[in-house]
Amino acid sequence: MSNHHTIHRRVSEYACKSAGALYRDFHITEQGYRDEQVEESRVRYGRNILSGRAADTVLFRLRRAFINPFAIILLVLASISFVTDVLLASNFSRNMTTVIIILCMLLVSGVVRFIQEMRAKRVADHLTRMIASYVLVRRNGEWIQISSTELVVGDSVRLLAGDRVPADLRLTAANDLFVSQSVLTGESGILEKNAGTLLSGKARSYGEYSNIAFMGSSVIGGSGEGVVLAVGQDTVYGGFSGTEAGRKNGFDQGANSIAWVLIRFMAILIPIVFVACGLTKGNWISAFLFALSVAVGLTPEMLPMVINACLAKGSAAMGKKQTVVKNINAMQGFGSMDILCVDKTGTLTGDELLLEYYLDILGNESGKVLDFAYLNSLYHTGVRNHLDTAILACQEMPGHGAHFQRLVVQYPKLDEQPFDYERKFASVLVKGEKENLLIIKGSLNEVCRRCSYFEYKGKRSAMGADGLASVHAIVDEMLEDGMKVLAVAYKPLEQERLGAEEERDFILLGYLVFFDAPKRTAADAIRKLQNLHVGVRVLTGDQKSVAVSICRRLGIATSEVLTGEELAQLSDDEVQIRIERATVFAELSPKQKVQILQTLQGNGHTVGFLGDGMNDLPAIVESDVGISVDTAADAVKEGADVILLKKDLNVLEEGIKEGRNAFANVSKYIKITASSNFGNILSIVVASVFLPFFPMASVQLLLLNLLYDMLCLVLPWDQVDQEICSRPLEWSGRTLGRFMRFFGPISSVFDILTFSYLFFVLCPSVCGGSFASLAAGGEQLRFVALFQTGWFLESMWTQVLILHLLRTQKVPLLQSKPSGPVMLVTMLGILFFTVLTFTPVGELIGLTALPLTYFGFLVVIVLLYLLLVTLAKSWYMKKYHKLL
Repeated sequence: MSNHHTIHRRVSEYACKSAGALYRDFHITEQGYRDEQVEESRVRYGRNILSGRAADTVLFRLRRAFINPFAIILLVLASISFVTDVLLASNFSRNMTTVIIILCMLLVSGVVRFIQEMRAKRVADHLTRMIASYVLVRRNGEWIQISSTELVVGDSVRLLAGDRVPADLRLTAANDLFVSQSVLTGESGILEKNAGTLLSGKARSYGEYSNIAFMGSSVIGGSGEGVVLAVGQDTVYGGFSGTEAGRKNGFDQGANSIAWVLIRFMAILIPIVFVACGLTKGNWISAFLFALSVAVGLTPEMLPMVINACLAKGSAAMGKKQTVVKNINAMQGFGSMDILCVDKTGTLTGDELLLEYYLDILGNESGKVLDFAYLNSLYHTGVRNHLDTAILACQEMPGHGAHFQRLVVQYPKLDEQPFDYERKFASVLVKGEKENLLIIKGSLNEVCRRCSYFEYKGKRSAMGADGLASVHAIVDEMLEDGMKVLAVAYKPLEQERLGAEEERDFILLGYLVFFDAPKRTAADAIRKLQNLHVGVRVLTGDQKSVAVSICRRLGIATSEVLTGEELAQLSDDEVQIRIERATVFAELSPKQKVQILQTLQGNGHTVGFLGDGMNDLPAIVESDVGISVDTAADAVKEGADVILLKKDLNVLEEGIKEGRNAFANVSKYIKITASSNFGNILSIVVASVFLPFFPMASVQLLLLNLLYDMLCLVLPWDQVDQEICSRPLEWSGRTLGRFMRFFGPISSVFDILTFSYLFFVLCPSVCGGSFASLAAGGEQLRFVALFQTGWFLESMWTQVLILHLLRTQKVPLLQSKPSGPVMLVTMLGILFFTVLTFTPVGELIGLTALPLTYFGFLVVIVLLYLLLVTLAKSWYMKKYHKLL
């Protein structure tokens, strides 16, 4: 398959030219680029930024704050008001008030939203800076570390094992450089790269570009240098990343399902309001304006802002708890995650491994086994792991330093084949005194399968058919104690380069035994996660007996264990059931980890994956929430959504709680606002049919809505009940319609009572007669103003107080107190609105002062309403078992 079209022309062209031509054409000297060359190149070829982060500028946030459906509806209303109240009106009745008020509302909502957006951006930028990946670049004559986003075309870059390739590079030097391009091709094979020149004229697949390191690839072993040929969107990976970004979108799907519920309600209600008002009032333009205001009234228009505020507050709180959320939408994944898959090494067990024993094949201590293992660990250039570190630490044993130095002089390195997850061992070829030796070290079973002989006390014998069984007779007891055992083998070779066919007929030399102690905090953390109803699954490449031993000590159920080999033999139907039941998976390849995640996701779970090794990268990218640690390789950190600055599961428990808090508060806002808005609109529909005037002016309706929504901005700071956070939360519109239909009409009952009291009792007594008997003009206008103000206040009081009732499943204020800010803001809000009706500003929008008797009635109605909602809430809880 040819991928020629996505590889930049510059890259394919210079793959076929010598390094000299490259240096000449890009004016690169031995010193690397000078600062002015860097600037020129950045202007000419662009920055090394992928679309996602680049778009996140201040201008982008400003645009998002002012251009949204709410703002557009307000603009339409302002334009129509301008035409009807100013352009078409007679000189005497010209009135700019409505237009000015609507524009002020537009400005206020935009500014508030922009401030919140910038706050969220500051948090995100700060966290991104904490975990930026760095590269080694030669500039102005020295090698320096810079952020990978600063790279330009023409820079000379150095790559080491564990790095993630930061741009598309033409290699100019390669020393046993092995790279995995699985991010680009999805294939797990490892490719050796060189600095040669390719033949021109032939289209190639990514794998055939042996002298190009593509952005996003991971360096598995060796080192190399290269020149940057393509950055940002010009890279192959940049072409993909746009499509890749859409994958983790559980958050957007949830938001869309909520939007659709609201759109369906609007589609039914708006036409009814429009027709009812048009027919009863006879003025179709004001009926249209009123119906539009109702549309605004039904949407929780501050929703994007409340969500952003909740998520930003959540990620800032997690930042303080040593958890960096790279992708703010991953907070939702945290809130709804119900299964966490962890890799055993370093997560459940300590990072520090100890080499306890080095044994010959019968279990006696053997210096030769240690010597050969030392050479293998020292010479292979793959990503350093805890096992190699433990072996190399032996040179610090008293009196051993000189011995290992002599060993290195005696056996210089010739070639290597790095560790990979198919073979499960690393091979190193060294030059011996009489003959060359190929030394391998790795998985017990894989190494023993390739051995035809064994060596004991210097004597070589053929391995019988039961060879593997004899090996296990020696090591099984250690495995059951949770020890990790590797095998060491060797064979003499004549040639000085390695091919795959040499990796057989080895001589088994002995074993290395490591002690991998479970972390002291791990058992406690797993218990806490289980209390939060997050199931822990262990996915490891280690032997089954080691994994089981460690899981037992940590209190993880081990009755259902699956190994990679068993998994490969299951039928499609069995796979789903067995993976769902099993808690420990051992001897897995990276591909199988991904298969397990996909199966769990297919079974309806939201799955998190915590890992730090290169072999975990595919699983981290596949999971709903990819979690890694600060010490992981760059490539792994790039792929993760969340990074723990401390490798401790307890940190994760805090993160899950924060994620659930943020989401509980967003749910409160959506459900409470949408249901009380729905109730209001129902009341408006009823009132529009029976009243000879509008129950509330368009401007009043919009103002009520805007001010109520601004009060709701305090919700991210609310306290969340323990019970709500004890389970994973679902983020979708599934229960929203039910909640709206249930609680909305309750407020309508009290609205209609208020209408009746205002229309038949209060307004006639103040104005001296019923609406029909009053003279058209001044008297009737006063009647309308009293009526509209009365309903404005009742609507406001009930909407704000219902927030307190429905924010918790318990008895509000007594069993579950809202946070200080929520209490303060809601009380001030009610006070502000009530005082507003007595001020000149209130008069501008048609509000007027009400007699004290009305406030007596208001208190009674509100108390009755709260009582009925409390009863309804307990019935709702009995039937559906949860409120939010």
